Amino acid sequence: MTKDIIIALDQGTTSSRTIAYDSEGNEVTSAQQSFEQLFPANGWVEHDPEAIWQSQYDTIKNVLSQGINVEQIAGIGITNQRETTIVWNRVTGKPLYNAIVWQDRRTASFCDELKSNGYSDLIQNKTGLIIDAYFSASKVHWILDNVDGARTLAQNSDLCFGTVDTWLVYKLTEGQVYVTDVSNASRTMLFNIHDLLWDNELLELFDIPKTMLPEVKSSSEIYGYTRLFGDKIPIAGIAGDQQAALFGQLCTKKGMVKNTYGTGCFLLMNTGKKPVLSQNQLLTTIAWQINGKTHYALEGSVFVGGAAVQWLRDGIGIIDEAKEIEALANEVEDSGGLVVVPAFTGLGAPYWDPYARGSIMGITRGTTRAHIARATLEGIALQVYDIVKAMENDANMQIKELRVDGGASANDLLLQIQSDIFNCEVVRPKHLETTALGAAYLAGLAVGLYQSIKQLRMQWNADKVIAPNTDTSKQKQLINQWHKAVKRSKNWME
Repeated sequence: MTKDIIIALDQGTTSSRTIAYDSEGNEVTSAQQSFEQLFPANGWVEHDPEAIWQSQYDTIKNVLSQGINVEQIAGIGITNQRETTIVWNRVTGKPLYNAIVWQDRRTASFCDELKSNGYSDLIQNKTGLIIDAYFSASKVHWILDNVDGARTLAQNSDLCFGTVDTWLVYKLTEGQVYVTDVSNASRTMLFNIHDLLWDNELLELFDIPKTMLPEVKSSSEIYGYTRLFGDKIPIAGIAGDQQAALFGQLCTKKGMVKNTYGTGCFLLMNTGKKPVLSQNQLLTTIAWQINGKTHYALEGSVFVGGAAVQWLRDGIGIIDEAKEIEALANEVEDSGGLVVVPAFTGLGAPYWDPYARGSIMGITRGTTRAHIARATLEGIALQVYDIVKAMENDANMQIKELRVDGGASANDLLLQIQSDIFNCEVVRPKHLETTALGAAYLAGLAVGLYQSIKQLRMQWNADKVIAPNTDTSKQKQLINQWHKAVKRSKNWME
């Protein structure tokens, strides 16, 4: 039987998915399963690692039950929620504590101490990251200091630390393979992105024994095999979710940019084979490593993207369903001077102001629901604009197109607004599930189902290309108003 199927495991923050792809990169079938979110204290977010594994295992079994024969599977690719931290016992294979999720803020004060003690430049220069509770290092430190017996077990080399990809490979191989890839390693705040090694100075700073850490591999190679489903299947691709989406969008050349419009927005720019350290508080991260060649990226996050539309629906009730916003916003030609700054949880890059709050400015007697809807879409697009401009400054290059994915990218008006603001083309691909597709591509390259990145580029197809309107004076006015409104939204909270 021909091995012409790649299985992509897409392990996310709220659910696990398995998608089967054919040799043309088309989705054959899929399955999805959610799992419980745990909030044991204010600002704490946890998952049961066994629940993560069980949900992922169940979706694989579900896909196999839909007519996919194990003997058809050429390989498995894994993409995962990044930074989420799991520590388990090397002897028993059992988790020592719940997974501490990337959203968790319990180590914020510890991170503040590191900043006040002058470690910001050291950590950014080595890892490309800004000191924050978001990343894995402070979470591992917390587990070692707060779980009974953890420090002793670690000193005796009896503990394993891994991000979710490491945990899944460990479970798939029944404890035989203990690895991560460079893209996930670069999100731990323990990995030197220049020499591609765990950094001894950072391990000492966070008081984490090196024996806890997995072996770091490339993003596309055979790491080991799973025999849980009958015939042995190679596990052959790993990348963190946003890096996988960048690869799934085939942003494989320097200067290419993708934006994922989800609850928030994640923007990544491929900066080529040299890391670009940001002067605008963006993150420098490893995109992937294939055949010994490492690509880097700049990354910026918008805290509130699609969540602003959810607020219009659930918070103030001007729409009943999220998809209604496009029709409502199209009832007016422009926002009538209205500006919505969706800083509900502060402003992310390039402002990094946790004390900013959302605002609606420019209200007149003529303001309608439609103006609010349109200004909200503009607010999402303008946040993306600010991050891309920061990327262009850091990388000293101008973007020629923006590739988009995520749920809100189905909104043609949002994409038109985005195109007009940038004065460049915005391109939506036919396959919107680019994260899982990226993992499938990485695995397929390793096992020879896909011959080259050049071949993959030929498979990539646009669903829609949106070109900018020519009236740039309107866009300049909109951008100026936006920056005035942002200025007034900053430092709102005492």
